[in-house]
Amino acid sequence: MTDTKPVEDWATDYDIFDAEYVRDPAPVWDELRGRCPIAHTERWGGSFLPTRYEDVQALSKMVPEMSSSDVLVTTPPPEVVEALRNDPVYAKYGTDAAPISEDPPIHGWTRRLLLPHFSPQAAETHREYTQALADRLIDGFIDSGTVDGASQYAQQIPPRVIAHLLGIDESRVDDFTHWVRCVLELGLADDELRRKYRLVIREFFADVVNEKIAHPDDGFVSSLLKGIDHEGNPIDPIMVIGMLNLQLIAGIDTTWSSIGSALWHFGTHPTDRERMAAEPELWPTAIEELLRFYAPVTMARHAAADVEINDVTIPEGSKVLMNFPGANRDPAVFDRPDEVILDRPHNRHVAFGAGIHRCAGSNLARLEMDIALRTWFRRIPDFEVSEPDEVTWAGGQVRGPRYLPIRFPSAA
Repeated sequence: MTDTKPVEDWATDYDIFDAEYVRDPAPVWDELRGRCPIAHTERWGGSFLPTRYEDVQALSKMVPEMSSSDVLVTTPPPEVVEALRNDPVYAKYGTDAAPISEDPPIHGWTRRLLLPHFSPQAAETHREYTQALADRLIDGFIDSGTVDGASQYAQQIPPRVIAHLLGIDESRVDDFTHWVRCVLELGLADDELRRKYRLVIREFFADVVNEKIAHPDDGFVSSLLKGIDHEGNPIDPIMVIGMLNLQLIAGIDTTWSSIGSALWHFGTHPTDRERMAAEPELWPTAIEELLRFYAPVTMARHAAADVEINDVTIPEGSKVLMNFPGANRDPAVFDRPDEVILDRPHNRHVAFGAGIHRCAGSNLARLEMDIALRTWFRRIPDFEVSEPDEVTWAGGQVRGPRYLPIRFPSAA
């Protein structure tokens, strides 16, 4: 599935896969905010794109009018979604990724099952592992003076942390990375690839669930299998498969994109890099600012009824792209929104979403990002992106650097 015609009017024909949009979408958001704050396109099955913070917040909180009970990727048109639901193979495992793919009441009880595992205290239990991992990764390239900061560092941390959380062999992380890219990146414009790897992931987690049913322990998966639904019934193992799918899909690409974007920023903005090296006490506010500026995730919702917002009617059945990155650049909310201000106070960003579907794993993502960046600056404070024009970015549902050449003084 391709749609490569040049965009003539971003208000009526936007394309989230346009090369310039993927490289830097902010100028498009600025243009739209001023003349058409909720744009529409027929590309990729048709969708609406809000660009104002107020509208994105309002749409996020419209439940059940803006429904999550659908296949939550940004591009499939309705006929592809319908084919997916009718696929007999998918009938075995379902397509849910609760709680993010559910409306109340299922959303509420599945989210409550997850939250204890992602509290600030629970996230801290992964600190020692994540710290050792970050140091081990840097040990592997620090003598060379060069590294692909995306594939050799940022991309390596989240899948291993998620494997650690799930109690899964870390040796599978290359598979995890490939599977997630095939669903959220490479497969966004390739229906067959996306469907294939959605199935691969579910079959993998079906095996994990069956193993824990046969041999329960005190880990994450067994804890979910002990859950009770909103009607007092034992949780359906198929639901647990979907919840594990969510941990992989939502917990890997998003966080590695945030870490990679931060490295790109400091590697292309030497004044900010020098300041962070000299003032490590800025990390708490700097991380929030980097999350705001480089917010990686655009979710999708569909209108379960006609929705009126900002003098725009979104017809029932329409897809809406929840443009959290665009909302984070709204000058009505953020002073100097197109600048990274490392000590920005009162940062009300929505990088982790808004409303009842706000990211349940935000504490773990922050911990990973904090450790990854602090460790990098402790070990490699002097670095730069060596070939800025060669950096490549993924676009669509998750935006972040995929090739990031960095050079630094060799430790050898």
